[in-house]
Amino acid sequence: KFKDKNGYEIPVHFLALKLANIGQVYTQHAYMRPYGVNAMLYSMDDEAGPSLYQVDPAGMYMGYKACAAGTKDAEAINALEKVVKKKLDLTEAETIQQAIGALQAVLGMDFKPSDIEVGMVSKTRRGFVRLTEEEIDTHLTAIAEKD
Repeated sequence: KFKDKNGYEIPVHFLALKLANIGQVYTQHAYMRPYGVNAMLYSMDDEAGPSLYQVDPAGMYMGYKACAAGTKDAEAINALEKVVKKKLDLTEAETIQQAIGALQAVLGMDFKPSDIEVGMVSKTRRGFVRLTEEEIDTHLTAIAEKD
């Protein structure tokens, strides 16, 4: 509908706003309250570059450079902020390893490849890509070798 009216795909910030508005309306009525689901929306825009937004069920949405949801999400966001504040020019592999390392630090455990799922969006790979256990094992090995 948006593309038909405007001639281009819906920008992720506008989609996040629309989702947040719907969630906020339903929050006002207890009998219409939606399930407690956080949505993370990511886009690779030719003009704006990468964009990441998180929408919560109460109708709040925010843009992030890195974010987390779920158990210990505040601690995970703090760990990711420390990585982002360093302003390192990381490769795709290093970025994945930093994210897995932050998750390991927050949860206080080492992972096996079958323990976690890693999904990503990047300029080099089109669309959303879920890493295989072999790829995850390669990153976990690299993290262990750094320590």
